[in-house]
Amino acid sequence: MSSATSWATKTFGAVASQLAETIPACLMEAHDRARHGHEGVHTQTLEAYGHGLHAAQYEALAAGLTPFEGATSRRLQGRKVMIIGSNAVYPIRYAKKDVPVTEARLRKAAGFRADLIRRHGPQPMQQAFDLGLDELNEEHVHPDVALLPHDLRLIIVAYACSMERGVMRIEWGAAELRREDRYLIWHHHEPLHPRATPRAA
Repeated sequence: MSSATSWATKTFGAVASQLAETIPACLMEAHDRARHGHEGVHTQTLEAYGHGLHAAQYEALAAGLTPFEGATSRRLQGRKVMIIGSNAVYPIRYAKKDVPVTEARLRKAAGFRADLIRRHGPQPMQQAFDLGLDELNEEHVHPDVALLPHDLRLIIVAYACSMERGVMRIEWGAAELRREDRYLIWHHHEPLHPRATPRAA
């Protein structure tokens, strides 16, 4: 049984250690499902893998985290996002190769993911000039994000994964979104390590 870090324990309480083991297992299962899907359709491109992984990551996390005490879920953009206590556990595949999580960035500076991070991530380290735009931004927040309680905290599970190499790196933590270049600016992040599987004899 792995021991939880002080950040994880402060964030998730008594279930932190079990979460730290379950989340990597869920993402590895999602990869396996997506890979099998790709192999089943025999396409030359990786569309089946990419789309399959996107859907499977939410489904695997929902199945793995539902038994946890205090676990609930919300349907956001047609996907079940798990909430543990007051923390939404949100997966993002940020790379197809093994690069540091500090290289994670979103494809778009607007839309559901961007609004979710801005509204429920940590307060920006550098406050923007107050130009009276807060109210304007709030009016244009994605409708699914607008339905979430204001005190919900977003915990991002960022991972690097490819069909050939599988899940290479997983980290979780809290990050803000830098609008100008769409990079995630981590206030805290730490690795999650998949449990080693015994080699076949």
